[in-house]
Amino acid sequence: METNLVTESIKFMILGMSVVFTFLYLLVIAMKLQAIVIERYFSSSTAKADSGAETDDSDEERARVAAIVAAVIEYRKSEAGRKG
Repeated sequence: METNLVTESIKFMILGMSVVFTFLYLLVIAMKLQAIVIERYFSSSTAKADSGAETDDSDEERARVAAIVAAVIEYRKSEAGRKG
């Protein structure tokens, strides 16, 4: 009786792991196909739009980064004053 239960449990374990492995393998294949389709049909139009917008926003982006850095420095100064 014990041998049958152990054999059955091993069969179910192998079956379950096979189902999970197969599902994950099919999921990876589907994701690769989706990436190919997206790159083929949507990549060229967004690449052209991004390259033009990057040069126009460089000054604005630099100002934004400078403001963030200044805010972090001020925050660190105020935290150091509270602790000390």
